[in-house]
Amino acid sequence: MDKIDAMRALVKVVASGSYAEAARRLGLTRSAVSKGVMELEQALGARLLDRTTRRVTPTEAGLAYYERCVSILSQIEETEAQVSRLHDEPKGILKVNAPMSFGFLYLGKAIADFMTRFDDLKVELILTDRFVDPLEEGADVTLRIGTPADSSLIARRIAPARLALVASPEYLAKHGTPESPADLIDHRCLSYGHTTSMQRWHLTEKGEPISIAIGACLSSNNGDVLRDAAVQGIGIANLPTFIVGDDIATGRLMSVLPENRPADLTIHALYAPNRYLAAKTRVFIDFLVDRFGKSPPWDRFESDPS
Repeated sequence: MDKIDAMRALVKVVASGSYAEAARRLGLTRSAVSKGVMELEQALGARLLDRTTRRVTPTEAGLAYYERCVSILSQIEETEAQVSRLHDEPKGILKVNAPMSFGFLYLGKAIADFMTRFDDLKVELILTDRFVDPLEEGADVTLRIGTPADSSLIARRIAPARLALVASPEYLAKHGTPESPADLIDHRCLSYGHTTSMQRWHLTEKGEPISIAIGACLSSNNGDVLRDAAVQGIGIANLPTFIVGDDIATGRLMSVLPENRPADLTIHALYAPNRYLAAKTRVFIDFLVDRFGKSPPWDRFESDPS
């Protein structure tokens, strides 16, 4: 067994805790796997594994060597994949996860256009506003709005997602227009979340971030619900322009405190690192960047009032 194959054997043994299971995963005999690990130990002059009748566990040196092997094997796999993907075509099943509102308003139409280019590609689109783990859900691409908190995933910027405070002309005529962020405490606010208890909106003032207490008369974990309530004059909402951009353009909603609008967010595409980025995933992310990144359609009303 050459050194690369011996490294693969060690990695499988550590990951599974068993010579027999590692042999099964590699399609080798148990003795071949054991011999490969022993050859590594002899070459290194160090014991890499502690063996018991029930389980195999790495020594301190073995764990350090295992982590380096994982990195090396990953780089080898990625290098081979980069070469082979030169002639690879997008095919198979592309699994995409995205927020409900963005998926319904923009992503669904984009995916339909995307699929017209690739006859051999199938798409599974799951829309949900709950937090999901892309690795556990088996998603090839997960779209998220905001700053990704999970550093174990690779994040690629797709497009900006601006936030805006909006209310209907009827609401403002009845309750008045806030002149400063502090005035919001006296207004009926529509809040994204799970509770109507006292919440805070993060706005800006002279370019600096500020936090303002609001009293929510309606809260929901879905932006479309809040948008509908705002259009009906229930209160002031703090929503992405991809939900309310058309309403602002047509006058159904009006911007409130535009000088104090929240800091911009970003739509990211997340995918797992240290593995071959399949052509289907790569071309789909490139497609989204090209479609939304240069000039987001939900913000075009600002430069084209018509």
